[in-house]
Amino acid sequence: MFPDKEGFPEKAKGFMEFDRVVAGRQPIEERLKHWGEFDTGLTGETLRQQGYRCMDCGVPFCHQGCPLGNVIPDFNDAVKDDNWGEALEILHGTNNFPEFTGRVCPAPCESSCVLNINEPAVTIKSIERAIADRGWLDEAIEPRPASRKTGKSVAIVGSGPAGLAAAQQLARAGHKVVLYERADEPGGLLMYGIPDFKMEKDAIHRRVEQMKAEGVEFRLSCEIGKDVPAGQLLEEYDSVLLTVGSTKSRDLDIPGRDLDGVHFAMEFLPQQNRRVAGKEVPGQEILATGKKVVVLGGGDTGSDCHGTSLRQGAVSVDSLELLPKPPEDHNESTPWPNWPLILRTSSSHEEGGQRDWSVLTKRFLGDNGKLSGIEAIRLEWGPAGPNGRPEMREVKGSEFVLEAELCLLALGFLHPEPCIANELGLTLDPRGNIQAAYGTRTNPYKTSHDKVWVAGDARRGQSLVVWAIHEGREAAHAIDTELMGRTDLPSINSHGYEQVTT
Repeated sequence: MFPDKEGFPEKAKGFMEFDRVVAGRQPIEERLKHWGEFDTGLTGETLRQQGYRCMDCGVPFCHQGCPLGNVIPDFNDAVKDDNWGEALEILHGTNNFPEFTGRVCPAPCESSCVLNINEPAVTIKSIERAIADRGWLDEAIEPRPASRKTGKSVAIVGSGPAGLAAAQQLARAGHKVVLYERADEPGGLLMYGIPDFKMEKDAIHRRVEQMKAEGVEFRLSCEIGKDVPAGQLLEEYDSVLLTVGSTKSRDLDIPGRDLDGVHFAMEFLPQQNRRVAGKEVPGQEILATGKKVVVLGGGDTGSDCHGTSLRQGAVSVDSLELLPKPPEDHNESTPWPNWPLILRTSSSHEEGGQRDWSVLTKRFLGDNGKLSGIEAIRLEWGPAGPNGRPEMREVKGSEFVLEAELCLLALGFLHPEPCIANELGLTLDPRGNIQAAYGTRTNPYKTSHDKVWVAGDARRGQSLVVWAIHEGREAAHAIDTELMGRTDLPSINSHGYEQVTT
């Protein structure tokens, strides 16, 4: 039971009365039979208890952990008081799509929670998701079209989370916004990349409908630089924002790379998204069914390949990571409130298969042009070398062969595909990202072309969905300021200067 709000001075002791509770999950044997989300969620009373655990800190470090600057103590307190409408208003004030981040964000805010110094953190992510889901259930999330039009126009290229966030903000500021997407549906990797068991696509569809009602125009199956010249956008619009993502996959140039059965993760994962949606799969079909699968790469994309392969009916799944196995509980090199480098086991890794660390793949083995295995060797990691990175050394005599009929490369992403930048003559940074005015007090999202802006992974490199939403919102703030001479759009960087975090 909850005490009366009035005259109750022990709010700061809620964490002493209630333990941390996270959303439950369907049993593994059940969830492997379908492609839907499998979190069972928390009840209203449990969520209020979890909100009650928030200590309302004098200095809430969860703000520091959240790239969006979500006002976490305030919406926690609103949930505690069963005031879901207020909680939704607070959350939408900083986050356009909390149902996205409530599902796929790794929750750096929880790592920075003050309670996390010596107690389990507040379940911020579960509360955030519940606020958004409750808002849709209660039909409290409605279009918010601009009350006036500015007469200005903005083209946005790429409809991932950065593009969607920027489009919604700029449309609400009264600009004409046209969003170009080369795929047949908006969402970027949210739509064709992240598995449906992590986020069902209805979450995207209903936001797109909201944005259409707010005036955003979507032009799908339209690739800039191919279907429409990039230069044409400069002629038709007052500003152009590039949110094309970091889509150039890191390859592994070793013997046998051309064998049938070696594929990029982003050749594999989008196909399953299309199958779930009942759509045709173009080109060569890639399936793990009845195969021995090896996933190279231990990040989120590798985890997604792991869980997808298990659901497709793989005989075995082995996920290999080049780096050493992180500590399980505490890492002195990443103390609170930093994001801790510790061992994390995703829901996909819980479901079966094997994981291994400090493994270097030397060559792909094949029979008659088809993959049959990988040859690998174990590594030892020494202290940091002259470049500041730990140095690796192959362990003599540790070579081994792992059978594989399908190998998925989930080794990260290098930079955006350069076609649009090349056509527009934009400057690239040393990593191949589109160069922006980092570290300046004005226009930190502007490229080397005066009418072209960039945000999201195309600017900062491969990162999180929450960072992409942040970048889209901040770019919209900067564009609106330049077009109108002022802006009412919110900005976490109110002074216009951005601390760069990679």
